[in-house]
Amino acid sequence: MGILDGKRILVTGVLTTDSIAFHTARVAQEQGATLVLTAFPRLTLTERLAKRLPQPAPVVELDITSTEHLESLADRLKEHVDGLDGVVHSIANAPQGALGGNFLATPWEDVAKAVHVSAFSLKSLAMAALPLMPDGGSVVGLDFDASVAWPGYDWMGVAKAGLESCSRYLARDLGPHKVRVNLVAAGPLKTMAAKSIPGFEKFEDVWAQRAPLGWDNANPEAAARACVALLSDWFPATTGEIVHVDGGVHAVGV
Repeated sequence: MGILDGKRILVTGVLTTDSIAFHTARVAQEQGATLVLTAFPRLTLTERLAKRLPQPAPVVELDITSTEHLESLADRLKEHVDGLDGVVHSIANAPQGALGGNFLATPWEDVAKAVHVSAFSLKSLAMAALPLMPDGGSVVGLDFDASVAWPGYDWMGVAKAGLESCSRYLARDLGPHKVRVNLVAAGPLKTMAAKSIPGFEKFEDVWAQRAPLGWDNANPEAAARACVALLSDWFPATTGEIVHVDGGVHAVGV
């Protein structure tokens, strides 16, 4: 018996096998879930990765900034599942001009894209999935601690702060629908997203020095397990929460 037996889960952001999203999908299947993945813009890439899961999973196209894609998502998902019990939001992107120490010079157009794709998209995805969750469920988003300013993270840090705030407001407004909304704030991992952040090695240095439990930046398993736990029925009264999976760095000072 797995903790997700009978659960129907939608996972976004499966782009590489080293991503938290891929490992969340894998662990979810190992715990009994039926999965559907989304992809954009490289549908065939995610389709190939879907075949590397314990059970091949169907993939639907979803541009999170497209009104047409969002409005049709529920109908397209019905081709594969008759409803949803959980959704994993693993979507973030910022133009290079919004990262790497360019904070004061970043134009609004780049900021707007970062906030739209990385923060507002949580609300967009939750509302697109809501018609398939008449009995409630769980929305889990992936976060990086936005309580402080990080070197080089710049407007993505601002977008993550927006994501954290958005999750709280969604928790408030989706609670009457019995939908829980929580985030998992993982420590730095060597993913494709991390490689796009100038100066990422500075993050690694912090965790190497300060994590009370230690931190393996090549292993997304701990973050994936946290996501799966929040998707399960084991947290029935938890919403609006940020679960830190970072070896304890968030809790200690210098």
